[in-house]
Formats: sequence, structure tokens, C-alpha cells
Amino acid sequence: MLNWLLTKMADPLMDDAMEKMLTTKYAENPFVLLTAMEKLTPAAIVEAGLRAETGKELERPLGSPLNLDPWERVLLNPKQLFQLPAEDPNNIDTQTVIGPRAGRPLNLKIPVLITGMSYGASVSLPFKIALAKGASLVGTATNTGESAVTAEERQAAKYLIGQYNRGGWLNSREQLEQLDAIEVQFGQAAWGGGVTETIKSDAIGPELRELWKLEKGYDAVINSRMPGTSSAEDIINLINGLKAEYDVPVGVKIAGSDYIEYELEVISKTDADFITIDGFGGGTAGSPPTLEDNLGLPLLYCLPRAIQWLEDHNLRDRFTVIASGRMKTPGHFLKALALGADAVYIGSIAIMAALHTQVLKVSPQTTPPQLVLYDGTHKDELDVDQAAKSLANFLNSCLAEMRLAVQAVGKNSVKELYRDDLVSVDRDLAEALRIRYAGQRRQ
Repeated sequence: MLNWLLTKMADPLMDDAMEKMLTTKYAENPFVLLTAMEKLTPAAIVEAGLRAETGKELERPLGSPLNLDPWERVLLNPKQLFQLPAEDPNNIDTQTVIGPRAGRPLNLKIPVLITGMSYGASVSLPFKIALAKGASLVGTATNTGESAVTAEERQAAKYLIGQYNRGGWLNSREQLEQLDAIEVQFGQAAWGGGVTETIKSDAIGPELRELWKLEKGYDAVINSRMPGTSSAEDIINLINGLKAEYDVPVGVKIAGSDYIEYELEVISKTDADFITIDGFGGGTAGSPPTLEDNLGLPLLYCLPRAIQWLEDHNLRDRFTVIASGRMKTPGHFLKALALGADAVYIGSIAIMAALHTQVLKVSPQTTPPQLVLYDGTHKDELDVDQAAKSLANFLNSCLAEMRLAVQAVGKNSVKELYRDDLVSVDRDLAEALRIRYAGQRRQ
């Protein structure tokens, strides 16, 4: 009966709407909204409205929606007869070492790490603790991001990589001595490389202000350049100075770009242990859409170029390479390893995995980021231990599938993956990545 009543009520409304769409001139026709969305896209219309409201740059969370990394056009090559699959997936070696030549190399059980998400400039302290606990449960590392080491994160993290950052908040001996690896952060893909970012004083709580050693009323500024550097020579001296002073691995993080070879030329003159390449599409708590959508180079293109440059200059064995940016599945992780990375960072997908069913606490009233952001309206509702367990479960699930895939291609370790284990169904992509094109017969 209720369905019948609703149908009867809806019929006249639908009839009127359909008649208006089919008879009213276009400028007054509600259908013009649909054609406008097709032309401009809903995202562009919404962002135009937000710009019109404030007159300021936007802060879009989680990074660019543009998908310029065609990972799905690259496939792994299983072997069955002419070579046999590996015998036991449980024996597949997934360990990785960051900075094997350092005084204290960072030995991890899996090649998937949690990327830098900063307490204060990005996420809340409870969420940082959840990330640290989740990573520790599976024997991998988490990263401080552009912030300082907190006692809570350090206690929760078995392995902690700290970002020597352009804000200067982790750049003291007191901070650096707490780390298992030091990552000097010169740029981030979601911010278009290195740009100035200002965090207003009224958005900084007292605990964070004390951690960052900021006086009340002063804004926090992440500079476009590392403080104290004005040339490539200064950068080389900075890296080498850290290497001389600390025995943990010291690395360099850059946003991927078409100048990747030029950037590597500078890094090659340092004593760095590892290189982090952050490809287009990486996430962030919030940066201007222009930077997210229009600057940088996708990881699928800049990673193979970086590996090739290192190989051509006989430098591949000197540096551990960590790949970052828009990877979201075990398949993506494996393909990045086969293209030459020693490990991968994940961010946005780690957030989603950690939140898991906790998103129901805020949906549909508000958005999931409100559970994790530093200024999130529901950050205190996060169950830290549940988030840690969910993240660990996600990583363990990924690891189980990665082992099966490595078994199928006839390898016994993720370290044995190479470009020969890949094929592309796209001729141009195959040429760019220096892997086989599937349409070409093997001889």
C-alpha cells in the first residue's frame, strides 16, 4: 500500500519534470545543470564555489583525484612450465633493509612503510599513535612527517623515520638522536615540490606549540627551502653533515618531476643512504588543488627513470630507493618493486584501512577525515587500538597476496623482482618503462 501511495505521489512530479525538460527553452531548462557538469565537471564547479566564497587558496585533503599512473596496464608475468613457480609462498622473503651501508641499517620485515603524516600540520596525535602501533605490529616503520618527535609516537613505534624538515621542528640533536632513520624532506608531490606553507597561530594548540617551540601568537612556517641552504652545495653539505654525525640511515626525499635526473645528480654527490621519490598523486591533509593537479610527474614514469640513471652511473648499489605516491594495492607495490624500488611508502590507503568501520562513527553527518585531522571535529572519537589493528590486518593481507604473486612469477624474494617480470598491454608505456610489450611475440 505504501509503495502504491508513493508511486502515485511521484508520478505527477516526474511527469511535470519530464515535460519541463522536453519543452522549456534551454536557458531556463533544469537540464542545463547536467550539461554544465559534463562540460566543467562537478569538482570544478564545487571548487569554483569555494573560491568564490573565500577568495583564498583551497586546501583539498587526500591529494589529486587525477589518475595519471596507469598501473593497471602493467602486469606481472607468471611462470608455470618452462620455469616452475616457487614451491612454498610461506618461504617468500619479504624483508628489506633501508641504508645497508649505514652504521645502524634499518631492517624491516616487509617492504611497505607508512609515509610521513605530520602531527599538527596534518593529523592528530591519537592517529599518529595508531599508525605507529599498526606499523609495529607487522615489523615495519612509520614516519613523523613534517613535525617533531613526540614521546607518544616514539614509544608506540618500533621503527621511526623522522623528517628533517623545512619547518625546522625536528632538526635538533635532541630530536634526531631518537630516530631509526633520518629523511631530509626537500619536497612533497601533493605540494608541488617545495613551497611555503603557513599554519596560523590560532590553529596551533598549546601542546603542539610547545613541541614546535613556537611563542604564542606566532604562525608556524614551512619554508620552500631548507633553512640555511641557498645552493646545491649547501644541500650536499647538509646531508654529509648529518651522515657524519649520526649512524642511522640518512636519506633525501624529493617530489618526482621531469628534472629527476638533475635532482639525482645533486644527491649523487652526497653520502646519503636512501632516496625517497614521491610521485604525482600523493596525498596530504590539504593543499591547493593547483599544486595537486598540475605539478610533478607520476611515479610510474619517474621511478624507472631514476633507477636507470643510477644504473647508468654505477650508483644503484649505493642508494636504497623508496617509492611513494598513489599506490593503493598489493599489485601496485609489487610493480613498483619490480621497476626498481627497494620499498614503498603508503599514505591515503593506510588511512582508509586504519579507519575501517570507524568511519560509521561520523558518516553521513560529516566526513572520515574529521576522525584523523589535527583540527578534526571528531578526532577524540578515534579508537586508537582498533585503528592500529585494522592497519596491521590490512598490511598482513597485502603481504599474503604479495607472497602468492611472487611465488607465481617464480621468485623466492621480493628483492628478486625485476623489470623482466613485467609486461604492458600499452606499447608506449612498455617503451617508457623499458619492459616488454604484450603485443610483441617472444622469440
